[in-house]
Amino acid sequence: MNIWWVRRDLRLSDNQALTAALSEGGGVVPVFILDEHLLNTPAEKRQAFLFAGLRELDHDLRSRGSRLVIRRGDPATELARIAAECSAADVYAEQDVTPYAIRRDLAVGRKVNLHLVGGLGVHPPAAVVKSDGNPYTVFTPYSRAWRALPFSSQTLPTPAVLPPVPAFFSAVPPDLPVPDLFQPGEREAQRRLAVFLSGAIYEYQDARNRPDLDGTSTLSPYFRFGMLSARQAVLAARQAVENAPDTQARSSCETWINEIIWREFYQSILYHFPFVLQTAFKPSLRSIPWQNKPQDLRAWQMGLTGYPIVDAGMRQLAATGWMHNRVRMITASFLVKHLLVDWREGERWFMRSLIDGDPAANNGGWQWTAGTGTDAAPFFRIFNPVIQGEKFDPAGEYVRRWVPELERVPQKFIHAPWKMSSEQQHAARVMIGIDYPAPIVDHFVARRRVLDAYSQSRSTIVSE
Repeated sequence: MNIWWVRRDLRLSDNQALTAALSEGGGVVPVFILDEHLLNTPAEKRQAFLFAGLRELDHDLRSRGSRLVIRRGDPATELARIAAECSAADVYAEQDVTPYAIRRDLAVGRKVNLHLVGGLGVHPPAAVVKSDGNPYTVFTPYSRAWRALPFSSQTLPTPAVLPPVPAFFSAVPPDLPVPDLFQPGEREAQRRLAVFLSGAIYEYQDARNRPDLDGTSTLSPYFRFGMLSARQAVLAARQAVENAPDTQARSSCETWINEIIWREFYQSILYHFPFVLQTAFKPSLRSIPWQNKPQDLRAWQMGLTGYPIVDAGMRQLAATGWMHNRVRMITASFLVKHLLVDWREGERWFMRSLIDGDPAANNGGWQWTAGTGTDAAPFFRIFNPVIQGEKFDPAGEYVRRWVPELERVPQKFIHAPWKMSSEQQHAARVMIGIDYPAPIVDHFVARRRVLDAYSQSRSTIVSE
């Protein structure tokens, strides 16, 4: 008897931990531990998605003769208890990269025979390194090395039948409402992948930047909890490359694969440089004199900055637990570079709010936008939210959907409604400063201010 310790691999297909647990030919007990350390993290939407995903996994297991055992408490204690109850020889689990997961697994390994296998990404972080064994800190050479590594062209099969589980008590996870945008489970993940590969992937290179279009895969929550394996996605995308009708379509497929590689690049960064969860990767940008005004942070969180594309993104996040990736960059840049609020405040808010909130990808994205991370955008790159809105939401459809106060604003003013005259505001039924806020900060004033602040930090490190 072995234990399959389910963590971030809520699927039966292409599951390396499950396959390894089954390989000895004995029984397998699928176990999920409701870890207090993670449950106490304020992230209601993400937890609701996880709990619903556990119920889907339990349903899939039961259809094959097994079921999911759920315990609540310290993972090391609970796994040792279950192992004793069923005389399990070994525990198999998918390797994770966060500092907490590594500490947790060391503690578990002291109480049971724990075997960690791959599956979080296509390649584990230790596999994609330089010839001298050091990790990559720049994406392009990392991606070349990632692509050069061989990996199986076949995914692991889904077991048709699983051994029955002894009659242990199995708690049902809390039943929280899941936002309509994301139905949990492996079947839904496979459905979304198939829909994306049937058409949108061939226009992804351009459409991915348009929040007013359905141009992305919306698979990030399913990657977050392993309802879809990265290997399944990459193999399917490579098949799409083969089927692409032209060069542009093939390039779009490769662009989507590149996004998966970015996820693994950030996993590698967190694995090799865990300090990034506390401070900037770049030492020269660890002393930025942030203003950190609570009222500015709150206006940003509530989607009341007066910049429509920013407010639309923050309201989409609050309503759905998800935000379009281009808008994530715009909203993050605005908080850090327009309001001069520490990027770690935004990182925490996203982790609290996002269904797909992942420590590695979230930290990597925030540090990239703030210019403080590895291979990040230059610190002097400052998005103009008006221009960003006009470029990527040209008709204002995304803004009108999430900021209904601006529904009647003409396209000419949709991304800068404060430029309307009083008569035009009356006609649009929105008075700026009353029905919708005036801009919280002037873009050009903010630009000068943040460049000075970043320069101060860079000069401090030089003088030291």
